[in-house]
Amino acid sequence: MKRDLKLEWLYPNTSDEVWHCLTDPELIAQWLMPNDFKLLVGHRFQFRSKPVPGWSGIVDCEVIEIVPNQKLSYTWVSGARAGSKNIDTLVTWKLTPEKNGTRLVLEHTGFKGFRAWLISYMMGSGWKSGIAKAFKSLLPKNTSYEKT
Repeated sequence: MKRDLKLEWLYPNTSDEVWHCLTDPELIAQWLMPNDFKLLVGHRFQFRSKPVPGWSGIVDCEVIEIVPNQKLSYTWVSGARAGSKNIDTLVTWKLTPEKNGTRLVLEHTGFKGFRAWLISYMMGSGWKSGIAKAFKSLLPKNTSYEKT
């Protein structure tokens, strides 16, 4: 059993503004989780949150691809509690300039096995709702793409 997530948003912001929100550790902490992210291929970092049953609260990551203002990929190994298997996936963000802003595509891939398949539904819901809303709230409000 395998499942991948693909979500898209269109923001009335430049790709520079969206990229900044995706790659600034302080902003990432506000829309996703506290972290020690660095925009450097090969950098290993962690997201940390409050542990819950079945999850340690730690996500181990490694930056594997950077194309400034276009693409960011990192591994995402979600730490399981004792006795459970880690969920080993890949997160890829793609930015495409559009006439009235920037299209942001999230591909979170590699959910394999029944447990990971179930977790992908929970994560998909999180990406679509609270995380997306928090991300949007951190983007600059006055951009050259917004209608006057």
